[in-house]
Amino acid sequence: MGVRQRKSPEETAGPAKGRVADDDSPQRKGARFGLRRKSVTPVPTALAQVDREKIYQWINELSSPETRENALLELSKKRESVPDLAPMLWHSFGTIAALLQEIVNIYPSINPPTLTAHQSNRVCNALALLQCVASHPETRSAFLAAHIPLFLYPFLHTVSKTRPFEYLRLTSLGVIGALVKTDEQEVINFLLTTEIIPLCLRIMESGSELSKTVATFILQKILLDDTGLAYICQTYERFSHVAMILGKMVLQLSKEPSARLLKHVVRCYLRLSDNPRAREALRQCLPDQLKDTTFAQVLKDDTTTKRWLAQLVKNLQEGQVTDPRGIPLPPQ
Repeated sequence: MGVRQRKSPEETAGPAKGRVADDDSPQRKGARFGLRRKSVTPVPTALAQVDREKIYQWINELSSPETRENALLELSKKRESVPDLAPMLWHSFGTIAALLQEIVNIYPSINPPTLTAHQSNRVCNALALLQCVASHPETRSAFLAAHIPLFLYPFLHTVSKTRPFEYLRLTSLGVIGALVKTDEQEVINFLLTTEIIPLCLRIMESGSELSKTVATFILQKILLDDTGLAYICQTYERFSHVAMILGKMVLQLSKEPSARLLKHVVRCYLRLSDNPRAREALRQCLPDQLKDTTFAQVLKDDTTTKRWLAQLVKNLQEGQVTDPRGIPLPPQ
């Protein structure tokens, strides 16, 4: 079967073939995970009605193992043009159970890691529909109450660097990313009861550039919530783990620059500096590369990140006392 490029709810559909094997473009991959928006062209009324009948048919076909694979493919391609697809999926009989069955069916291929490109593409189509449900305001709360994100965590635990596994992790991160993009308190409260932070930190340390970017974005969104910031700064162990991974990322970015990834890393540091205890610790452990001109060339056209970086340095300097020899002294 041909393989198809998937995307975030804000992004345009990818080609129907060559999804894992051929599409390496970071720009196209980034678009799938909400890093770029595109408006949806209105569909003529007559055509919309025809499409709607097909949508009903495909949703019904999800309940049958014989017709499910094609229905997954077609629905994942149509999810941008059907604004109420998420409620239709959620409230139709057996549909969510069928999507979860697609996820659970892949578990045996995780360990030992035998996942094929075809298996990865099929489950990613199911994940695309779950991302649609996670993004919709009418279904998001029920999606969380059912603890459906937990079904994705085994995928985030995988470490194989083959293309099918990388795509599976990236798509799973996309579902969590769709949740945190809403900036809703219930999402953060739910995620803090799970292991999402250590999972993201591991991917931030050893994943591909795009996986690192999405994982760092999720951490950033958690930090931007007051409850999330307080949670991470509550103990030295939590803060030090986050600071250690961010520090490793800065060192790696100094060797292999990525403006997009650096932007999220700087924003995480800036948010951490809003916490008094974290700010004091960052004075000792902020990487030198963020204090000198290491990233001047990378950020030359990025005024937002440059402003964040300047504010970070300013935050860490405030409250310090310097003696005549230029040695920082602790505040009195």
